[in-house]
Amino acid sequence: MEIKRLRLGGILLPSNVFMAPLAGYTCYPFRMLAYELGAGLCFTEMSSANGLKYADRATRRLLHTTAEEPVRAVQLLGGDPAVMTRMACSELLKDFDIIDINMGCPVPNVFKSGEGSALMADQKRAAAIIRGCRKSGKIITVKCRTGIREEHMFAAEFVRMCEDAGADLVTVHGRSRSMMYDGACCYEEIAQAKAAVSIPVIANGGIFSAKAAEEMMERTGADGVMIARYALENPFIFSELTRKPIRKTTLQILLEQMELTAADYDETFTIRYIQKLASYGMKKRKGTKRYKEQMFQCGSLEELREIVVQIFSGEAEGEYGT
Repeated sequence: MEIKRLRLGGILLPSNVFMAPLAGYTCYPFRMLAYELGAGLCFTEMSSANGLKYADRATRRLLHTTAEEPVRAVQLLGGDPAVMTRMACSELLKDFDIIDINMGCPVPNVFKSGEGSALMADQKRAAAIIRGCRKSGKIITVKCRTGIREEHMFAAEFVRMCEDAGADLVTVHGRSRSMMYDGACCYEEIAQAKAAVSIPVIANGGIFSAKAAEEMMERTGADGVMIARYALENPFIFSELTRKPIRKTTLQILLEQMELTAADYDETFTIRYIQKLASYGMKKRKGTKRYKEQMFQCGSLEELREIVVQIFSGEAEGEYGT
């Protein structure tokens, strides 16, 4: 695929390969890893505007960032234009350059509350949210789906509304809300959305290899791709696509992630995060199943480090680098 820089307002993104916001995973350490490996833009985990409004401690923790993060982008979830506007303009988000509005989450409790993909069924309210968030003076992006039901897709129409309301970029997940995360990606819907607007359109959904990313670009004409869960299994996908030279093993990366996480978060969070990340890294490795139970029984970082070294120490230096 063609790797190119993308300009959003006053920011020039180094590549058109994005990391999707993933609940439980795209904390500050993982975002820094993705940037190191070649990602052009990474987002925080989905952050509830209502959670921020009521000073929820867990929600505020999702906003952790530092001046070292190349581009700081937060994903905000909410269905009330007034609350979304207030939070977008609040001091809580002062360190972020970009606000991504979640208009694509298909999870039932989110949908029922009128948030996430439910906003696609209420374009007037969705437009009000975009216009309200623009008052923050930040770059505004939107993540949406191809529609609510598989038999009724309207990505092009929705993306046009986003552009008219002031969005600077839209990411389209190539499935409807009813499809959740299953089924073939609707390339044509993304292609139609791209053709309908002048702002950048990023394609997302069903990308589980470099070949799939290339096919997505070829079949949609999108300006870039957004990688989701495959990046947890193989974070080197960013260097593979961008051809950025990386000479590190998975073990090196996990140990560096452990160190970075421990410096900014408590031990409990660090242990749980590394356990999940290592578990993804073990997916296609033979002979590691017996270690998994031991790994999830670790009660300290020292124990976890030892078992992670046992699991991943067989790698040849640079085996996964490019």
